Amino acid sequence: MERRSPVASRRSLLGVMGAAPFVVAGGMVAGPASAASSRRGRIPKELRPGGEYDRYLAARAKADEFSGTVLLVHRGRPVLERAYGMADKAGKVPNRKDTLFNLGSIGKCFTATALLQLVQRRKVALHEKLGAYLDGFPAEVAGNVTVHQLLTHTSGVGRPPKQSGPPDQEEQDWDSVEEVWEGTLKAIRPLPTQFTPGTRYQYSNDGFVVLGAIVAEVSGQNYYDYVRKHVFAPAGMKRTDFYTRPQILAADDIAHSYTTDRRTGERYDFTASERAPFVGLPAGGSYSTTGELLKFVQALQEDGKLLDHATVEMATSGKTVVPPEEGQDPLLLCSHYGYGFAANIFDGRRLFGHTGGGPGVGDTYNVYPDLDWVSVTLGNYDSTWTKPILHLERRLITGN
Repeated sequence: MERRSPVASRRSLLGVMGAAPFVVAGGMVAGPASAASSRRGRIPKELRPGGEYDRYLAARAKADEFSGTVLLVHRGRPVLERAYGMADKAGKVPNRKDTLFNLGSIGKCFTATALLQLVQRRKVALHEKLGAYLDGFPAEVAGNVTVHQLLTHTSGVGRPPKQSGPPDQEEQDWDSVEEVWEGTLKAIRPLPTQFTPGTRYQYSNDGFVVLGAIVAEVSGQNYYDYVRKHVFAPAGMKRTDFYTRPQILAADDIAHSYTTDRRTGERYDFTASERAPFVGLPAGGSYSTTGELLKFVQALQEDGKLLDHATVEMATSGKTVVPPEEGQDPLLLCSHYGYGFAANIFDGRRLFGHTGGGPGVGDTYNVYPDLDWVSVTLGNYDSTWTKPILHLERRLITGN
């Protein structure tokens, strides 16, 4: 018997998104089992150029609700690749398919990959305590927090997550990579844990900064250099890097981030403002393109190129439950966090990847292992505008 989900249809979903509904040809929507078999062997017309997804993107860009690039890939081959909006409005530079975007927290996948390379080499152990690798933390932190907990956002290490507001004045004054690195670790080191390690999930950027510090200490290399040499280079990501604010402002192939002022509702260039950080950290802030992020995914799928196949399976599998978000798609059955990767079940289909958000940052990539699809969306507007695109993409790829 065909299994039908008691949730809103794609047409009603589009209505919720604020778009005029598109006419969907055909009869009854296939259930997950038939959707999987059909989408392994063919590309649905809704995802082809000129199809429903393409038209939705164009409508959102025309309404100035999306600016960025999108790439859909089936069985390793591009199906749809588009660029919208401006990389630099003042300079009148448009976004292109090869424009570099701030990846936000997608960078956690790179830090986790680097750390797991050291696990494979038996230089780091997942069960081991933080104090085995780094000095300067309180005894209750050094002796209780494990690498596993840092990777899964269950450690309690560091400051509470920053939901909004400008960085501290001291952070605004940092104008070198060294100041950013040392200053951030100095702020984290003396803090007690926010809760008993291992007892709850709380997203922690500081926890991934600590993981980056472990990578640097154990490898004997600067964190940035290690990731460039052992993650970006083997994956063929030639332009992906941790660009500094001066480099971004001087370039014409790197998108500026445009965020919305909550008081006035006006969108402004965050990258050109004094609030913009000097450089990214292990928690996020590297820059890449849709094509190079696809190379990272493909390198993960090639046994031994970045990690052994078994390690990738472990990293991209759920380790801890993530509480539902407001406005979450009802077809998203459950969300988990693995080791630096989000692991989701969407109407019976396994997905893994990550999102990236922040002022003027709206990114996401998803890997659909049993359907042979990869999607990458990189945007230089706030992530609020990216979520409806993600919802539609998931439904179309899975046949809902």
